[in-house]
Amino acid sequence: MFALCDCNNFFVSCERVFRPDLRSRPVVVLSGNDGCVVSRSNEVKRLGIPMGVPFYQIKAEVEQYGIVAFSSNFALYGDLSSRIMRMLSRYTPELQQYSIDEAFLDLSHMPDTASMVALCRRLRSAIDRGIGVPVSFGIAPTKTLCKVATDYAKHFAGYHGVCAMETDAQRRKALADYPVEDVWGIGRRSVGKLQSAGITTALALAEHSEAFVRNLLHQPGVLTWRELNGEPCITDTDHPEKQSIMCSRTFAHPVTDRTQLEQALAAFCDNVAAKLRRQHSVCRQMIVFAHTSRFNADAQQPMRTIRQTVTFATPTANTQELTSALLQVVRSQWQPDTPYKRAGVLLLAIEPDNGVQQSLFDTRNRERDSRLQQVLDTINNRHGRHTVGFTPNMPDETTAGLYEAGKKSPAYTTRMQDVITLKC
Repeated sequence: MFALCDCNNFFVSCERVFRPDLRSRPVVVLSGNDGCVVSRSNEVKRLGIPMGVPFYQIKAEVEQYGIVAFSSNFALYGDLSSRIMRMLSRYTPELQQYSIDEAFLDLSHMPDTASMVALCRRLRSAIDRGIGVPVSFGIAPTKTLCKVATDYAKHFAGYHGVCAMETDAQRRKALADYPVEDVWGIGRRSVGKLQSAGITTALALAEHSEAFVRNLLHQPGVLTWRELNGEPCITDTDHPEKQSIMCSRTFAHPVTDRTQLEQALAAFCDNVAAKLRRQHSVCRQMIVFAHTSRFNADAQQPMRTIRQTVTFATPTANTQELTSALLQVVRSQWQPDTPYKRAGVLLLAIEPDNGVQQSLFDTRNRERDSRLQQVLDTINNRHGRHTVGFTPNMPDETTAGLYEAGKKSPAYTTRMQDVITLKC
């Protein structure tokens, strides 16, 4: 048996931890540059405001219903997520974090379902008391069924935040009312195929033959079908390492200063390189790009771009090496007085880092580079991203205005000057 812990409306819940006055008010959290709604409180959901809607389109509702909006505060969300995961890891021999707000717990060491439910209720209480974020648990024999059970735990108060799906009768009853488009692992293309075949619920999918599912959805669909029928077959290896990693942003205001653009791109490079190392990979290619607004281009003022593919003779995940190549691209293609609106870094030709074939003419001391990178990663993991690194040294004021985040809350748990002070 597995349990899935899912944090309820996670970004909104994190904001409410330090703003208890908002616990019954409608709250939304916005994406980068305050563009779209990426998290909604239950009060906002009841108003019919959909996920992903551009913020400017709901300005009337914001004023009418007094909706409180926050810019994304990933330092806060990441820290609270880490605290929750550490707490969960004490109660399971194996914890698989699936996303920033979800984790699977292996409960095979527990004697019966009643003990599992009791443990999850204790965990809900401990997380709520110690961290302040509400969570829901779904217990089932497969991870896909855990997803279904967690949805029921979230949306039906009678479960009190914990739904266990143990018997076949419980499984069939739950799947009979569960839309097939909400099943974990069923993508948009698969939904169209299933609906064309008259399959609209998870139970209808589970009751078809394996041959039918294989013909319609191929092997990934078969794995989902087996899981819906109670056979655990999705493991960590069924989520392969990424074959490309990108970090890009649209700036709130056009960037005309080369140093500003270099710092932004170097920060993006730092992010993708860290992700590359976390999955124990290296890359052979990197694409660096920046361009002016696509919407303002015309015959008199065509769109201008910086774009180049860099190929490394020896595959690398070293931030210093990647950043150095990036800066050469920017400085060779920089066009003065050009208002760059978007920029990014894309890593390609990714392969495992065990057994890298070094170029015959490689002059870098890669053993030393690796030791230095490990030290920097340790410091950044402990004290926060970008604490130390290879980003060009610039005064802080030069980055002002790159991103729109006027509604961002303080970094209550990761910056000393933002820690709440209580006065008696």
